[in-house]
Amino acid sequence: MCTTRPLNWPPRQWPATAIHVGVIALIAGSLLSAGGCAGPAIRSQSPEIEALMNLEADTKLIGDYATPWGLNVQHVERAALVTGLLGTGSDPPPNAQRQKLMSDMQARGVVEPNNLLASSSTSLVWVHGYLPPGVRKGDRFDIHVEVPIDNETTSLAGGWLMETRLSEMAVLGNRVRDGHVLGIAEGPLLVDPVSTGTLDSVSKLRAKVPGGGVALTSRSIGLILAPEHRSISLSKRIGDCINRRFNAVIRGAKRGVATPKTDRFLELEIPPRYADNLPRYIRVVRSIALVEPPGGRHLRLELLARQLADPVTAPAAALRLEAIGKDATSTLKKGLASKDAEVRFASAEALAYLGESVAATHLAAVATNLRSARPAALTALGVLDDANGIDALQTLLSSASAETRYGAFRSLWKMNHSLPLVRGERLGDACFLHVLDVKGPPLVHLTRSHRPEIVLFGVEHPLADGLRAEAGSSIVVVVDDAIATVSCFAVGKPDQQLEVPARVDTVTRAIIDIGGSYPDVVQFLQQATSSHCLQSRLAFDAVPNDADGRMGIHEEAALKDRAVIDGDDADDAEANIESGTDAAVYGLGVDEPS
Repeated sequence: MCTTRPLNWPPRQWPATAIHVGVIALIAGSLLSAGGCAGPAIRSQSPEIEALMNLEADTKLIGDYATPWGLNVQHVERAALVTGLLGTGSDPPPNAQRQKLMSDMQARGVVEPNNLLASSSTSLVWVHGYLPPGVRKGDRFDIHVEVPIDNETTSLAGGWLMETRLSEMAVLGNRVRDGHVLGIAEGPLLVDPVSTGTLDSVSKLRAKVPGGGVALTSRSIGLILAPEHRSISLSKRIGDCINRRFNAVIRGAKRGVATPKTDRFLELEIPPRYADNLPRYIRVVRSIALVEPPGGRHLRLELLARQLADPVTAPAAALRLEAIGKDATSTLKKGLASKDAEVRFASAEALAYLGESVAATHLAAVATNLRSARPAALTALGVLDDANGIDALQTLLSSASAETRYGAFRSLWKMNHSLPLVRGERLGDACFLHVLDVKGPPLVHLTRSHRPEIVLFGVEHPLADGLRAEAGSSIVVVVDDAIATVSCFAVGKPDQQLEVPARVDTVTRAIIDIGGSYPDVVQFLQQATSSHCLQSRLAFDAVPNDADGRMGIHEEAALKDRAVIDGDDADDAEANIESGTDAAVYGLGVDEPS
């Protein structure tokens, strides 16, 4: 606890966590089962329960006085130029976007920019990206590219996004004005591979550059004190309280994560353990007790143990136990023995962020069996960088679920890039290739976000004879007698040809060696799949979503039942649930402090 001195706080404003309601329901329920009528039972409640209820009302959390700041994404954008199109570009109309691009080109010393824009091999595009909260200078982010509606460009396939400086934009005084340059973008365009070959012409006018943006600045996060609580002393006390719970090695020195800046604002550093789950970190910080009554820590642990035992209040209770820290581990470990899956999972997740590897096997079981909790389970496993955590993740690499397998790979790779199983290789400046020697059904996984990456689950991914597929506009792959001939026919350059064993890994390397790009490899693999010459499953972006905004385990079961009642079969219902995301996962921010 941070202090036991009574303060003249206003009446407690309960956050929407259902803890208060849950504990009253738990207490009232136990009394009802013992005595029947609720009214007399509550009036004659035991001194122990009355003490716990008073403790709940008298305990003050940081979240009662401060709200998070800086958790919104930051939108950056710019008009830009795409080159390398095969006659599908267009001369943009005279408008503000063209004028902005012309100014940028002239500033860079481009000779005769009007002639360049008029070429059918170029197109004006609108580029935008999103800087996530807590981003650090040098971090990469995805770039989205689209052709403006009044342009005549017909396809962006094969294009290259020229270097573009991205900034925030706003309409001020009926004019669009630029802010500071916050990112830079460049790279080959990946037209949505799932839409390739369809009749949807609009999909050809949109593309991405996975990891093609580089942040030029860092973004801070923090806490804002409510107006009625603002004071230098309270800001400092909150900072001291947070720093007793959290510290990290920051710029080479170990120190607390909170820095009070003013009477209303505290800046927060992000501990490495929470780098991939920022919403949870904020919730834990706001769950730290700022004031506990004298002797309240022991009684509060007892109260939270009761709440943890109830699946309704277990997730919020686990967060508050996590906020207490190491003193709460024994209480959380008892939750692992619960008969309820929600209680076991909430306990294991909190233990993982407290560095207790006993949670590893429980989280692996959740990732395998409970789809709604899989994203959070894999994220929590990723912070257990010891033998138990690594072993648990490695067992998931052989799962039948593409989402589980790739989620486990991603957690292992983030945990330690140099682990032999997931280290992989970099193919020039084009992409990364990882060949995992694991059991399970053969799977080829590709990404459209994060970074250009190919992950092969299993070492055998043969290509059948008779395959003839394109890899971009100038590379052709032909397979005959288990040998793949990779040929490049580029205008103004001598023809090139490589012969390699007809396997996905060797052909991928050959495509890059002969001058191809990541989008070229993606196109080749999709054509190989559509022609039934690649028997391995091809999956895109099988990334578990919603690390901390999941629906409850019991809610998932209810949703499945509802879907079946409405006419879907169980498999379709489960697939619909898996595809859901929490669009507001970062929607916790408030206005920037002045």
